[in-house]
Amino acid sequence: MTPTRTSSTLDLIDLHPGAADLRRLVRAGLMQQPKQLPAWLLYDAEGSRLFAEICQQPEYTLTRTEIRLLEQQAETIAAAVGPGVMVEFGIGNARKVDPLLRALRPSAFIALDISRSALTDALSGLASSHPDTSMLGVCCDHSVLAAMPSHPWLDNQRRIGFFPGSSLGNFSPEAAVELLQRFRHLLAGGPLLLGLDQPRDPRQLEAAYDDAAGISAAFARNLLHRLNRELNGTIDVDQFDYRARWDEREQRIEMALISRIDQSFTLEDQHWSFQANERLITEHSVKYTPAAAADLAARAGWTIRERWHDPADQLSLHLLEPSD
Repeated sequence: MTPTRTSSTLDLIDLHPGAADLRRLVRAGLMQQPKQLPAWLLYDAEGSRLFAEICQQPEYTLTRTEIRLLEQQAETIAAAVGPGVMVEFGIGNARKVDPLLRALRPSAFIALDISRSALTDALSGLASSHPDTSMLGVCCDHSVLAAMPSHPWLDNQRRIGFFPGSSLGNFSPEAAVELLQRFRHLLAGGPLLLGLDQPRDPRQLEAAYDDAAGISAAFARNLLHRLNRELNGTIDVDQFDYRARWDEREQRIEMALISRIDQSFTLEDQHWSFQANERLITEHSVKYTPAAAADLAARAGWTIRERWHDPADQLSLHLLEPSD
C-alpha cells in the first residue's frame, strides 16, 4: 500500500483490518466458551484515551516503573543493542520509546499500532522531539502481520524491536511463542527489547487492573460501545459488570465483563445471548518470572542476552537475540 505523506519526516501506511474482518473476529470470539474477543479491539480512539488514563492511576504502577527503568538504563541498552532502525510493536502514547530514541538516535523509527489516532498523535509528538529521526507509522494488527511493508526508511536496515508494557501477557503462552516467532521474522535477525511484568501479591495486581476510579471498568465497557457503533449493535452496556481476577494456576489476571442478567442482543442482525453471570473475557495479562521468560524465549527461538529490572524486581526488560 502506498504511504500517506504527512510531512518530510513522517509517513503513514494504513493496513488496518476492515469491517468484514471485524465482523469475522467478533463472531468467532462470541462463539467461544468462554466468550473472548481479541484484546486489540479495546484500542479505538476512546479506548486508547482511557488506557492512557489508566496508566496515570495510583494502582497501576507498571507504566511509571517501566518508564523510570528505561530512562535510567537507556544509554546502557543503546550500547547493548547497537545501531539500527527502531521498530515498536504498539506505540501507545510514545512515552516509553522516547528515552531510547534519545540514546540510540536511529535514522528511522517505525511504529506499529492498531489505532490510527494513537499512531498519528504519538508520531507527531515524537517528530518534533526527534527531528533527525524519520517517523513511519504502520496501522495494523502486528500479531498477524506477515511481513513488514516496503519503505525506503526500513528496507535493507538492521532492525531493533521494542515490545514494552508487558503486552506479551495479553496472549496465551502458546500464542506468545507464535508472536515472538513472528517478531523474529519481522525483525529479520535483529534483536528485540521485551518488557515483562512479574507475578506479585494478587491483591496488588487486581487493584492495578480494577482501579478505584473505575477507569479500567470504563475501558472494558468501551469495547461494547464500539461493537454497538461499528456493528450496528443493540448491547445494553449497563447490564454488564467489570471484574479483574488473579488466576494462580495460569499466572495471569483475567479481565472480563459479567452479564448481570439473562439477555440477548444483535450485532449486524445476528442474534447473541448471555446468561446471568456469564463472562466476556476482554483480555488476559500473563505474568512471567525470569525463569518463565527465558523458557518462553527459548521456545520461540530467542536467547536472553541481557536483563534489566526495577529495584523491587517486579518488572524486567529483556534483550533477546535470535538463537541461530
